[in-house]
Amino acid sequence: MMGAIVLLHRWLGIAFCLLFAMWFATGIVMHFVPFPLLTETERFSGLAALDRAQVTISASDAVVASGMTDSARVRLIQRSNGPVYVVSGASLARAVRASDGADASVTSAELALALAQDHARNRGLDAEGATILAHADHDQWTVPNGFDRHRPLFRAALGDAAGTEIYVSSHTGEIVLDTTRNERGWNLAGSVLHWIYPTVLRSNWALWDRVVWTLSLLALIAAVLGAALGIARIRIRKRRISSPYRGWHALHHFIGLVAMVFVLSWILSGWLSMDHGRLFSRGQLSAAEAGVTNASPDWTTAASLDRKPIPSAAREVEWFAFNGNLYRRERIGLGEQALIGVGEAARSGRTGFLNAREVQGLTMRLAVGCDMPSVLAGDDDYPAQSIVLGAPVYRSRCGNLWFDIDGANGSVLQRLDSSRRAYRWFYGALHTLDFPVLLARPRLRDILIVGLCMLGLVFSATGVVIGWRRLRSSVVARVSSANAPAGGG
Repeated sequence: MMGAIVLLHRWLGIAFCLLFAMWFATGIVMHFVPFPLLTETERFSGLAALDRAQVTISASDAVVASGMTDSARVRLIQRSNGPVYVVSGASLARAVRASDGADASVTSAELALALAQDHARNRGLDAEGATILAHADHDQWTVPNGFDRHRPLFRAALGDAAGTEIYVSSHTGEIVLDTTRNERGWNLAGSVLHWIYPTVLRSNWALWDRVVWTLSLLALIAAVLGAALGIARIRIRKRRISSPYRGWHALHHFIGLVAMVFVLSWILSGWLSMDHGRLFSRGQLSAAEAGVTNASPDWTTAASLDRKPIPSAAREVEWFAFNGNLYRRERIGLGEQALIGVGEAARSGRTGFLNAREVQGLTMRLAVGCDMPSVLAGDDDYPAQSIVLGAPVYRSRCGNLWFDIDGANGSVLQRLDSSRRAYRWFYGALHTLDFPVLLARPRLRDILIVGLCMLGLVFSATGVVIGWRRLRSSVVARVSSANAPAGGG
């Protein structure tokens, strides 16, 4: 048995030592430079004030014009070529002109460039030298599945000092991503390597999932075997721990013992990052729950909302269904909005957010035995954040099942059963050290992450040296054997 462990660990170690070293090194980069995304602050800052004079059709007319009558959300935004309604379904999004309901998808590079420049100017970015670089379904920074409803995407380079590039949806004309030269460079040395994220592989999600899951599992097996072997090889001499190995093998043994708990927990949690429902629940709504939360409203009731004028300061207006009622929310500022409703949701005036009783009405339809929702505390162990700065997030506990709902727009942010809550600790906490006590002390967390990853990197480097020497000696032995003269009798 021990011989088999030694042999398997040796050759798995040779196969994966460089991968281990890469994971630890790139983990440090990823901690400080995350994968590029368009933050809500950046998105909202790029919006212009609505030109209400050009809005001549209603939200219900826009839904009919889009052909997506089962949609549950509609947004009104201002583009450089006029206001448009963005009608969103489960997996599709389409824009229609607010003046006549005509299709407002982006088919020309000239319009895409104008939209990118307008967004950039609203954010105070230099866009005078902007040009369109590409019109494609995928590139290195748009492989995540969240961009599927916007493909193909126009990529525009602003030509500014930061090397900013902006991506424009061909379906809605919205800006969906921005990157800078600094982000792209560091992510090539960080996320792209760490996640094994080359475009050709990641654009096929199912293939990427199987490949990375399998590699992570084999790496975990190598680490577990190494831990078992390292413990079994401990020798106690004169009340001191010693190793039967010498040189690089001894160094690998001692550092492995010191780093064992961290390496095992980090590789395990890294493998679990690719779980995707294999061992733990995915945190997604069931079909029945999605049917309740995404139910299409009676869009004809929007007429009563349309009789109330849109404030002149509004930069985005959204109509959405929640618990069978229709609401309209008006985005005034990054942390300021007004909310009005119809039917049972009718209010005496504009208020900011959904209240606990309105949220309870929905959660009672999602599950039985739900308590009155409470607002999440800032130091909650299972954090969730509203899309609007300062808006409440409500948690409703329905027995073992929890729902976290955004008080700003009624979306379900988290569905937490016992499996998903356990996953938060086995993956999130172990892999990123986002324990509440450390989140409250970010500098200490930075030091621990960098220090532990450096320890893992040094440990992996000793494995690289040992693996290289083993391969070299094996090759020399084979060559010597092949060149040896045949014996005779």
